[in-house]
Amino acid sequence: MIAYILRRLLYAVPILIGVNLLTFTLFFVLNSPDQMARMHLGEKRVTPEAITNWKQEHGYDKPLLFNEAASGLARVTDTIFFERSVRLFAFDFGSSDDGRDIGYDISQRMWPSLAIAVPVLLVGLALNISLALFIVFFRATYLDIGAVVLLVAMLSISGLFYIIGGQYLLSKVFHLVPISGYDTGVEAWKFLVLPVIVGVIGGVGSGVRWYRTLFLEEVSKDYVRTARAKGLTERRVLFRHVLGNALIPILTGVVVVLPLLFMGSLITESFFGIPGLGSYTIDAINNQDFAIVRAMVFLGAVLYILGLILTDISYTLVDPRVRLQ
Repeated sequence: MIAYILRRLLYAVPILIGVNLLTFTLFFVLNSPDQMARMHLGEKRVTPEAITNWKQEHGYDKPLLFNEAASGLARVTDTIFFERSVRLFAFDFGSSDDGRDIGYDISQRMWPSLAIAVPVLLVGLALNISLALFIVFFRATYLDIGAVVLLVAMLSISGLFYIIGGQYLLSKVFHLVPISGYDTGVEAWKFLVLPVIVGVIGGVGSGVRWYRTLFLEEVSKDYVRTARAKGLTERRVLFRHVLGNALIPILTGVVVVLPLLFMGSLITESFFGIPGLGSYTIDAINNQDFAIVRAMVFLGAVLYILGLILTDISYTLVDPRVRLQ
């Protein structure tokens, strides 16, 4: 397994290089530092001197790929590409355009994102699987048909509806929780209840429908009919055999999502005023702070690759027939 993991990590290197080159091209070739300076300073009444001063203040006055004025190794290292892209491989995210340490911001903002994402994942997973097994238990009945119609309707509704509806009912009508905001320490729970509830309910439509499809596929297989022929109850068949054999596709969806929990939810955190990585990215886009956007794109690629590796490893834990070679 160690050799397999090392090989997968080596395979990830060219992928990350490709992501790095693509983001560098988008942010510095198609969108030159001069254009970035004009966007920050404003298109009107921008003098060449102001553009030059802005580039010097933010470190964009150097050559893109090769510095002919330097000597030795500095010809490569004293460039925008090395300082803004190559250093990302050492998780040196540098500073934002307004001078903040991006690495420090990420280390502080990841905790509010996890405080929402982890409960949503765990509660949503338990609720979706339980509801899917309940529907499969009453398959081919009016309850099954009505549940599918309701799930499709919930799946078709935008996530903004659940956010606005939850804020209106639980905050404005019943005054149970704050409508938005965040606090540290023990008092943070009251600001997290509403985003977690909205996140869980918003994922019921797609989650239950997907798990129902997985379980229905397992129910029609020969080993299930054999289990019933031995006299096992339907409840034992569903929870012992069907659920156990559906763990691989379930893990495929869950483990891949785990590393991306750090990235936060862009919409949820913005609407509820949660200072997580999702709102951090949205604020950077609104402020045209491309240093933060580049760092978040690279971090997302790294976490997604780690999620794929964790998925492969998890297969061996639930199915002894799977071997990593």
